[in-house]
Amino acid sequence: MTTAGAVRAEGDHGDRGGLRTALAGLTTRGRSFLAAGAAAAVCAYVLGQSDLLRVGLLLAVLPLVCAGVLHRTRYRVTGSRRLSPSRVPAGSEARVHLRMDNVSRMPTGLLMLQDRVPYVLGPRPRFVLDRVEAGGRREVSYRVRSDLRGRYPLGPLQLRLSDPFGMCELTRSFSTYDTLTVIPRVEPLPPVRLSGEAKGHGDGRQRSLALAGDDDVIPRGYRYGDDLRRVHWRSTARHGELMVRREEQPQRARCSVLLDTRAIAYDGAGPDSAFEWAVSGAASVLTHMLERGFSVRLLTDTGTSVPGEGADGFAGASQQSADTAGLMMDTLAVVEHSDGAGLSLAYDALRGGSEGLLVAFLGDLDEEQAAVLARMRQRSRGAVAFLLDSGAWLREPSGAPGPADGGGERPRMLREAGWTVVSVPRGASLEEQWRLADRERSGLAAANGGEGTG
Repeated sequence: MTTAGAVRAEGDHGDRGGLRTALAGLTTRGRSFLAAGAAAAVCAYVLGQSDLLRVGLLLAVLPLVCAGVLHRTRYRVTGSRRLSPSRVPAGSEARVHLRMDNVSRMPTGLLMLQDRVPYVLGPRPRFVLDRVEAGGRREVSYRVRSDLRGRYPLGPLQLRLSDPFGMCELTRSFSTYDTLTVIPRVEPLPPVRLSGEAKGHGDGRQRSLALAGDDDVIPRGYRYGDDLRRVHWRSTARHGELMVRREEQPQRARCSVLLDTRAIAYDGAGPDSAFEWAVSGAASVLTHMLERGFSVRLLTDTGTSVPGEGADGFAGASQQSADTAGLMMDTLAVVEHSDGAGLSLAYDALRGGSEGLLVAFLGDLDEEQAAVLARMRQRSRGAVAFLLDSGAWLREPSGAPGPADGGGERPRMLREAGWTVVSVPRGASLEEQWRLADRERSGLAAANGGEGTG
C-alpha cells in the first residue's frame, strides 16, 4: 500500500545568510585557488614580477567570482517526500520517493540532493541532479530497512548547490520531515479453538436474552421509530401502553493480550531477543483476533493500553479494523522495557469475569508474580500463557528444541490455576506455539471431562 505522506517544503537559494555564508561555502579547491593566488601575489610583490601578479589575481578572483555568482543566483525549488509504505514490519523494506520541482523561471545548475536518515535505516542517500529546466521536475527514490522496531524521522532534505568549477558549494535545508514506523513482525496464526472464547461476533453467537417463548421476552416501552411488528401485545395490554420486544443483544467475544515488559524479566537485547519475540507474538495475536471479530485489548504490566481504546477494547470485523490494527501496531512499535517489578497493575486493569480470553506473553516470573497471574485467571473465561525463559534463550542456540514441556514451579502454579501454559524455546515459530497451546488446552479439557471449549 502506498501512503502519500506528502511533505512539501520550499527552499530559496537567493539572499540567505549574506555573502559571508557564500564565502564559507568555498570548497577545498576554491580555498586552494584563493591561497595560491594570495601566495603568488605576495611573491610577485617581493620579486617585482608583474606577470606573476596577474596570475595570482586570476587565481584569487576565480573562487570569489564563483562564490558571488552562486550567492546571487536566484531560483526556487520545492521538495516532497512519499513513503511506500509509511508503516513497515521489522526486517522489511520501505521505499522513499523524493521529488524536486523547479518553480522559478530559470534553470538550475548542478544540484546535489541528500536526505537525512537514522543510521539504523542504512546509509545516507545522496543524489546528483543535473540541470533542471524552468518548471521541470526530477524524481529519485531509495530504500530503507530496519530490523529494530521504532519510529524513525526521515529528513529534512538538504540541497547542495555547486558552481561549474567546483569552487563553492551552498547547502540549503528544508524544514519538514516524515516519520517511518517500523512495527513488530506479524506472523499469521491458524484458527484454533482456545478455551475461554466466549461466543459472540466471531465463531459463535451467545445471546444475552433467551428467546424460548413469549414468557422469556423482556419488553420495553415503545420509542419513536420502532418497527410496529415488534409490538408485544400481551405486555401492551398489561401496562396500558405500547411495549415492544427488545432486540437481541449479542455479546461480542473479547480477548485481552497481556505483554510483560518488565526489564527484570528479560535478558539480552536485539531483534532475536526474548522480549522482541514477546512483542511480535502480542502483535500477531492482536491482529489474528481482530480478524476473527473479537473485541481486543492490549495490556502491559504498567496497566496502560492503547491510546483511544474504549472500555470494551477495539472491535474487530468492521471497516475500522485496519485502522485499529494500525493503532495497536504503532503502540507496539515503540513499547520499551518498564521499570516495574510486578503485574499487579495489569491485574487491576482486568474486569472481573468479563474479559473473555486472556493471552499473556511473560518473561521470568517469581513466586509472587505467579500468584498474581493465578488470580488473573479468575477474571477471564480462558487463559493462555507463553513463558519465555530469557536465560535459556541466551544459553540455547537458535532453533534448539528447548524445554518444551515447560517444567518448573512457576508453570505448575499457573496450570493448577487453570492456565494453558506453553514454554517457548529460542527461535520458536509462533504458529507452532499457537498450535501447541491448542493441544495443551485440548488435553486439559479432556482431563477435566471435556469442559467448554468455547
